[in-house]
Amino acid sequence: MDATRTDSGPSLFLIRASGTVPSPTKSPSPTKSPTTAPPADGLTARFVKTSSWNGGYRADYVITNNGSTKTTSWVLEFDLPSGTTITKSWSATHTWNGQHHRFTNLSYNGDIAPGASEKLGFNASGTGLPLNCTINGKPCRAVAPTTPPPTTPAPTTPPPTTPPPTTAPPTTTPPAGAIVDVATSPQLQAALSTARPGQTIRLAAGTYRGAFLTQRAGTASARITLTGPRTAVLINDGPAGTAPSCPAPTAGWDPGYGLWLYDAPYWNLTGLTVAQSKKGIVLDNSHHVTIDGMHVHHIDEEAVHFRRSSADGIIRDSVITDTGLVQQGYGEAVYIGSAKSNFGCHGNSGGMDRSDRVQVLDNQIGPNVTAEHVDVKEGTADGVIRGNRFDGQGISGANSADSWVDVKGSGYLIEDNTGTFRTPGTFANGYETHNLLDGYGCGNTWRDNTSDLGGVGRYAIRITSTSKCSSNPNVVHSSNTVTVTGAVDGLTNIPTTP
Repeated sequence: MDATRTDSGPSLFLIRASGTVPSPTKSPSPTKSPTTAPPADGLTARFVKTSSWNGGYRADYVITNNGSTKTTSWVLEFDLPSGTTITKSWSATHTWNGQHHRFTNLSYNGDIAPGASEKLGFNASGTGLPLNCTINGKPCRAVAPTTPPPTTPAPTTPPPTTPPPTTAPPTTTPPAGAIVDVATSPQLQAALSTARPGQTIRLAAGTYRGAFLTQRAGTASARITLTGPRTAVLINDGPAGTAPSCPAPTAGWDPGYGLWLYDAPYWNLTGLTVAQSKKGIVLDNSHHVTIDGMHVHHIDEEAVHFRRSSADGIIRDSVITDTGLVQQGYGEAVYIGSAKSNFGCHGNSGGMDRSDRVQVLDNQIGPNVTAEHVDVKEGTADGVIRGNRFDGQGISGANSADSWVDVKGSGYLIEDNTGTFRTPGTFANGYETHNLLDGYGCGNTWRDNTSDLGGVGRYAIRITSTSKCSSNPNVVHSSNTVTVTGAVDGLTNIPTTP
């Protein structure tokens, strides 16, 4: 969406009924450990096949810390039967020797707090499944097939029978341990307001209504984790009160955000749901935040916003549907950065919003996302949009919202995504670029994307200007494909690169 947008004041709302992947390199086969002892550091790993096709499949390993102390690193190993190979991997460094495969953590996902999880994933050619799995040299063991956090004990007092006011202060002081179990909205508000590095806030199933804000920072070596099952649902019935000139935590004002991180870097948000709020998850000056396995739906405006230089963030393995219920043109699923018209509020890095290096990985986005599925704003750079499934049904066309992905930033890699469109909806092109700021909207790369525009959209990939990017051109590889009847004018409007 290219129209000016602001977040400076309350509105009236309808009543409402959540980098480049390292290339594999061969390494010597490590010595296998015994297969009887349980993992000494509390780590377990669960294999999850996420999709399959003729002659291959995609899978994750979910690594969970069931111990009482934070881990600092992990190594996962397994064997594959003869005839099955790994063609691509992510979220880990992959080496192998013959049929033995080894995955080691990256810089951002080696530290796993108690009760939290991280994932690695891969594509396989062949149908053989992993054997002899070990994590840090011990058997992976099976864990529960549902969301990783253990069942939370029942609260000692029943939750209130009516939702608390969105402006009510926390009334429960959370425990001060490494794991904080919460089961009510006041408990969650208190836990968010007092969270400290290395702590895990663990939600019980249930509905949590209120304003959920944290201004507490984790660290690179001690991230803070908020986790819960999909049935833990955060809802904000706001907005309320008088807004400041620029969005910032202000006494007496509830912006209506489902979950708001402000000056709160190094968080993990895993598993839970955010719904029925003005905006879903908003990150302001909150870098290195990972959003993993979340469900965000039925949101008045955008679902997830990386804002005010919230760089190096990740959203992966999440589901986003039903956005823009009130402001259709503002119903983006993932919004990276800010329009230049809003740099006055959010341009905290040299006058710009530098929400750089954000990764959007392996998400299901749509249907009924009324604006772009990923809107990459001018002033941002070097992100990755990979492995997502875009269902464009319901895109509104309001305020130029008529594509899956609109790239106004530079240096983005857009690869291995699958996009479809079916009416109802308004659709112009699958992927677009725009040049709203000098030097931006250039140097982006598309490869291995599959597009079906339903015979409505013009191009799978439309590059708006080549003259404005003559020194740093956008590149569309010939490995991108579009169904024969899927696009009115074909794959792209520029020559492809092998």
